[in-house]
Amino acid sequence: MSELKTIAPRIAIPVPHSSDREYAERSLPQYENAVRGAGGEPVRIELGQTSEQVMQQIASCDAVLLPGSRADVDPQKYHAERHEKTAPADRERDKVDALLLQDAYKLRKPVLGICYGLQSLNVYRSGSLVQHIESAINHSPGRTVAKAHLVNVEPESRLAKIVGATPPLAVNSSHHQSAKVAGDGLRVVARCAEDGVIEALEGAASGHFVLAVQWHPERSVNDGPEVAESAHAIFREFIQAAREHGESSRRQ
Repeated sequence: MSELKTIAPRIAIPVPHSSDREYAERSLPQYENAVRGAGGEPVRIELGQTSEQVMQQIASCDAVLLPGSRADVDPQKYHAERHEKTAPADRERDKVDALLLQDAYKLRKPVLGICYGLQSLNVYRSGSLVQHIESAINHSPGRTVAKAHLVNVEPESRLAKIVGATPPLAVNSSHHQSAKVAGDGLRVVARCAEDGVIEALEGAASGHFVLAVQWHPERSVNDGPEVAESAHAIFREFIQAAREHGESSRRQ
């Protein structure tokens, strides 16, 4: 008997930004390559589609990856006054993120949020954000710095099991916002060792993979072993969760 071919789980990834196409086309392939490297099939979700078109496209997807963006979430969504450093919102991206998260929570599809993706997820779950991090250190040294600072990971968290992070974990950093109050069903599982900024959230519901990090593991998969292994581990676990969800769905 021939072996059954393994079906690569399909991962819905919204285009990062609706109006800055150059940024979107530069950043999106990094997420797609990280997904492929872990055994998944990335599915681009174009912005500007109707809700029906988006829902039709994601119906065949097994999981959701929310990438970074140059936009900021509209502070009105978490009942805050706009800070002067807050970037304009991207309403097309917001709409697609909401549809993806609605579908993911309804069907318990795995979710991975990265940078803006963490912020989008947190506000969707009725959490709030720090609009401009004022820190004693330069918290966001930019995309070219592979190890910007260390984060302390909660030892009993899903994230700790994924990255094996007993000592502080070295991560990159290029964000000026972060979670302030964790949203419904989310818990804080990592903070910056230097200034306490929230660096990761995860879902509290057992059996539903929800993880979001403020750093960019998709940028680290080709860096040195200290950061590359944890980045690979995050994508491997996410894709494995997507695979298990897809297989379970097809059996039903």
